Amino acid sequence: MLPRPAAPVACAPCAACPACPAPPAVTVPVPPVAFSRSLQPASWADLPGWAEDDPAAAWPAFLLSCRGMAGRPHGPAWKRVCDLARAADGKPDLDPRRFFEQHLKPFAVVAGDASVSGMITGYYEPLLRGSRQRTKGFEQPVRGVPDDLLTVELSSLFPELKGKRVRGRLEGNKVVPYWSRAEIAARGDKFPGKTLAYVDDAVELFFLQVQGSGRLKLSDGSTVRLNYADQNGHTYQSIGRLLVERGELKLEEASMQGIQAWARANPGRLDDLLNANPSYVFFREMPNGKDGPVGALGVPLTAERSIAIDPRSVPLGVPVFLATTRPNSAQALNRLVMAQDTGGAIKGAVRADFFWGFGKEAGEQAGRMKQSGRLWVLLPPEAALMSGADAPQ
Repeated sequence: MLPRPAAPVACAPCAACPACPAPPAVTVPVPPVAFSRSLQPASWADLPGWAEDDPAAAWPAFLLSCRGMAGRPHGPAWKRVCDLARAADGKPDLDPRRFFEQHLKPFAVVAGDASVSGMITGYYEPLLRGSRQRTKGFEQPVRGVPDDLLTVELSSLFPELKGKRVRGRLEGNKVVPYWSRAEIAARGDKFPGKTLAYVDDAVELFFLQVQGSGRLKLSDGSTVRLNYADQNGHTYQSIGRLLVERGELKLEEASMQGIQAWARANPGRLDDLLNANPSYVFFREMPNGKDGPVGALGVPLTAERSIAIDPRSVPLGVPVFLATTRPNSAQALNRLVMAQDTGGAIKGAVRADFFWGFGKEAGEQAGRMKQSGRLWVLLPPEAALMSGADAPQ
């Protein structure tokens, strides 16, 4: 919900941007400003490192966000700004920093307990070895969406549950929870639905599901690109946290690399560990290309300029200024990014997953990243004025 403050916020007019056409006159009556509880008005001076970042590096990702937001509930609030961005794109006098400052305003993201700092993790697009057929050494199935998976939109039954959905399967005439990870594994070849490929490593497959996308290199040298298609409806449980709770790893060792090392040293206990996370991700094949994987917004992700967020607090697609540090470091990582993805483990207002890109080096960075950070959402006045019923999802 977006509760209304006692009075609208008044801002001084901005100087005209020489690279952009004049915005059209607004004839619609402007309602009082309404802010989500997770968003508080801020100034550009509040953003650490804004003057040092290069917003031009985020400009192509911003244009992709404009494309992705067009069909969403908050899309109309972005139409004016996105139309201006497309008109200014490619012009020699385009100044992205000035464009953002003229047409958007920053809002600090604040958690329900009033905290302004949260956890920033990283993810990437991995490369695995795979085979189209099950052969010796390639026995771990990469599954497509099963035939019996049901998705129930609860708003069709209860309008107050708009945006809520459950996944399950039919058992007789009842809808029951879908199979957990352990149950899917136990069904083996009897599991309904298509197997897209087989990989050689159960741990790598697990992390492919955690990342949500990846590529398989087949024995003939060709590449298969995979993207998140659906999920079994079970809540994600961190196996790294479980290993720490069991005393198997120290907290600082519970990175992707630390979990992989534990798995190599404990192959007989691996299945039990993986099955402690009942969540299971299903994939679809995507065309090969040079672009990044497609995120929840429906557009390709941009390395080091895209993040995954919780859309209940941060509108999907919007520009976000991220202030954090590099993995295992105090070195600042302050930059403009786009909220173009979501994730099962990304819950809470001040929470983000930073997309590092494709391959081993990106994986090294992503696997170690568990930093503290802050977020500022950048919104046009039209988006900040939406009522609670029209709040972006």
